[in-house]
Amino acid sequence: MSKHPASLPRPPHAPPHYRGPERRNRRADDQAWIEVITQMDRIYADLVRYQVELEQKNADLEDAQRFIQSVISSISDVLIVCDINGQVQKVNPALLEAIGQAEAEILGRPLQQLFAPEYHALIEGFPEHIRSDTVIDCEVSLLDHKGQPFPLAVNCSPRYDHDNRLSGFVITGRPLGELQKAYRDLQAAHETLKATQQQLLQSEKMASLGRLVAGVAHELNNPISFLYGNMHALADYERKLKQYLDAIHGGIDEAKREALRKELRIDFLLSDMGPLVEGSLEGAERVSSIVQNLRRFSMPQQQAAESFDLIPVIERAITWVLKASSRSPRIERQLPEHLPLVNNEGHVHQILINLLQNAMDALQDTAEPAIRISAGEHQGLAWIEVEDNGPGIAPEHVSRIFDPFFTTKPVGSGTGLGLYISYGLATEQCGGQLSFDRSELGGARFRLELPMEHRT
Repeated sequence: MSKHPASLPRPPHAPPHYRGPERRNRRADDQAWIEVITQMDRIYADLVRYQVELEQKNADLEDAQRFIQSVISSISDVLIVCDINGQVQKVNPALLEAIGQAEAEILGRPLQQLFAPEYHALIEGFPEHIRSDTVIDCEVSLLDHKGQPFPLAVNCSPRYDHDNRLSGFVITGRPLGELQKAYRDLQAAHETLKATQQQLLQSEKMASLGRLVAGVAHELNNPISFLYGNMHALADYERKLKQYLDAIHGGIDEAKREALRKELRIDFLLSDMGPLVEGSLEGAERVSSIVQNLRRFSMPQQQAAESFDLIPVIERAITWVLKASSRSPRIERQLPEHLPLVNNEGHVHQILINLLQNAMDALQDTAEPAIRISAGEHQGLAWIEVEDNGPGIAPEHVSRIFDPFFTTKPVGSGTGLGLYISYGLATEQCGGQLSFDRSELGGARFRLELPMEHRT
């Protein structure tokens, strides 16, 4: 049997060396091999490109991992990464240093095993809270390698994968020792600031009280002088009564007794003793009232909450300031007979004293000084306005008039605390408001609003 393919019939008149179909088949085979080689070259080129890209991505991934690891290592707070079931997947050096264990001893363990037993129930609930999209903040204690608690303030937040599916959670914690130290330092600074503020407020209060001493002394002088005179009269009456009674007890006869009675004016003495005693009591009550008012002014924080009528307090503030001033401006009163009762009498008195003193200071260079004081009630508030016809407040100073230590007075003439203290008393102590506006008189107008007492 021939090994060669069957010979095709030779076309008529073909030459003896004719090989047409075989040549064509050979060319087709060659073309197929060329196409296979070309395709292999393309595939190899693609493989080389893919290899380069893969190596680049791998390098980028390694860089990203090193970057993330360096960031995690530099975090001073404790960091724990867990899967959705609470198994530890990653920790940072801060945790390892805090509890004194190696990373291999921690990875894969349930999260709650890192914490003190009393917090296990709380920690076991973290996955459920995360599934319900709840962020957790709490205080817990880790256990170090010796079993000693290590207190932390922790925050637990959800973690998502590249498809934005919940894949676990991350716990960050700051040692409470640092927070507690920072809190203690802050508390100490706050207490120092409060003490300094109280000293400044007390200094301003005493300065204000010093300015009012003359007015208070004048108020005290009248009843004390009245008491002093009455006591002299009563002492004389006591001497005469004793002389008369000694004579009676000594057995004096009736005629001499009547003569002595007329000489000592016993009948007048007895009739005058009642008014003297009543006048003395009234003077003593007046002195007591002034002292009590002075005490309310100087120590309002020691008073129990009680109601009072604003009108007498306004009048008392006017009297004290006017008596202590070298000038007597025209005082225009627009006051009702009574004003609703409110609380914090001592604080309100301080505010009114400061506002009136501020008005008096503003009138130092005014030719015809005048102060208008008005009061009333509106929408559940009692209000008092103090106005003056002084130069007023410059527009650029309006926003600062209630700032501490702000003053337009010359150095040594004021501390700049009067309006600041008044604003604090009005808003914080009395639950009201203190505001500023320009007065129709041309100067400043301060309006104090206070909540009225709830009455049934």
